[in-house]
Amino acid sequence: MKIGIDLGGSHIGLGVIDEKNNIVEKFDKDFTKEDKDNIKTVIENFIIDKVQELENKYDIENIGIAVPGIAKDGVIIRTVNLGIYNYNMAKALEEKLNMKITIRNDAKCACIAEYENIIKNEPELKDSNMLFLTLGTGVGGGFIYNGKLIEGHAFEGYEFGHMIIKENGIPCKCGKLGCFEKYGSILEYKNRVKQRLNIWQEVNGEPLRKIMNEHIDEILDINKQYVKDLSIGISNLINIFEPDLVVLGGGYSHFSYLFEKDLKKELVNSALLFNRREDIDIRTAKLGNDAGIIGATIY
Repeated sequence: MKIGIDLGGSHIGLGVIDEKNNIVEKFDKDFTKEDKDNIKTVIENFIIDKVQELENKYDIENIGIAVPGIAKDGVIIRTVNLGIYNYNMAKALEEKLNMKITIRNDAKCACIAEYENIIKNEPELKDSNMLFLTLGTGVGGGFIYNGKLIEGHAFEGYEFGHMIIKENGIPCKCGKLGCFEKYGSILEYKNRVKQRLNIWQEVNGEPLRKIMNEHIDEILDINKQYVKDLSIGISNLINIFEPDLVVLGGGYSHFSYLFEKDLKKELVNSALLFNRREDIDIRTAKLGNDAGIIGATIY
């Protein structure tokens, strides 16, 4: 057995993964505002407590951690949505758990997990080129070329969320203006909806979707603009990579029913694509927020 951990901008998920890449047992924790004031300690304590608990039930081989930012050699170099910089998380945890720990970018982990899941169910897509985007607190992603995840040498690369799509746009935590993730992340979308409908910030998940569905006519313009902004970012990536399929995951998977048809229509019928297509294979990730947990143990 392995333990996979997905560290997000607003939560942490931890799961026990078997040899078939299935989650046997899982735990989640949402970060409070108080947690974020002492985030490294909160993360360490959660991981240590759960791992020590699970060691009494399973034979754990190693731990893989997916983080929302740049990581190298066990060090979180930068994660803007959590405000963590140059933190040797692997060393800090290995000293207390006496277990090998690897740390990778969360979107790349999720990309690998979704690709493995797709080819398991659709083996004919094994040699396809896949563009993967995780739309959550921010926007991340990865690109599979001929069955392999493409990476940079100095850093993992593919920081799709920090591609500028609007000149002098909304300030991003990375320090730039108009980044894709300030328009395409599901967090930004939810914030606009909550502001419009006067919904308490802490309301999320099914309760939020229920309120949204009851007031759908009041947020149609927000949905329309979100699709347009998302289409701009995705079309830029399609024009660069020309993928065979596009997979959208992260928190977006819980809201995709609102956008799927319109997003595909916008990409196919607008003038955004350099090489126009009559159809495009764009789909919602099947593993949802579990992708990072699973991928952390594969990658």
